[in-house]
Amino acid sequence: MTLDQTDRRILSVLQKKGRVSNSDLSEQVNLSASACHRRVQRLENEGYIRDYVALLDARKLQVPTTVFVEITLSGQADEVLEAFEKAVRCIPAVLECHLMAGTADYILKVVAENTEDFARIHRQSLARLPGVAQMQSSFALRTVFKTTALPV
Repeated sequence: MTLDQTDRRILSVLQKKGRVSNSDLSEQVNLSASACHRRVQRLENEGYIRDYVALLDARKLQVPTTVFVEITLSGQADEVLEAFEKAVRCIPAVLECHLMAGTADYILKVVAENTEDFARIHRQSLARLPGVAQMQSSFALRTVFKTTALPV
């Protein structure tokens, strides 16, 4: 399926305001409500729209501290990578895990209440991950901007 400009406008609106009504969405993209609904269904069925979520406020949930953790593993064998990836998925404070090219094997995005809470997460969870040879943590001082919207 190829995306046309109308599909891209629909995706752009939905990325920023997932709870928009079909009526409001159809107005914003200049389509009839029924045509808009059919397009959204098609975008969902084709997998362009994976899911709808609520984005929560980390401060209100008392996890305002973001830490980026670079992980270097002891080896690159498939079983080492698979064991690490399986285990890291089980740590609730880890929001993202990326396999990297470069000096680190993985980069994790971790949230915590504060530095003491991160020390606990590090000691009880991160340090026990299989295959880890080295870790380096960097604390975010301030989030300049953050988005989940992909360029369409």
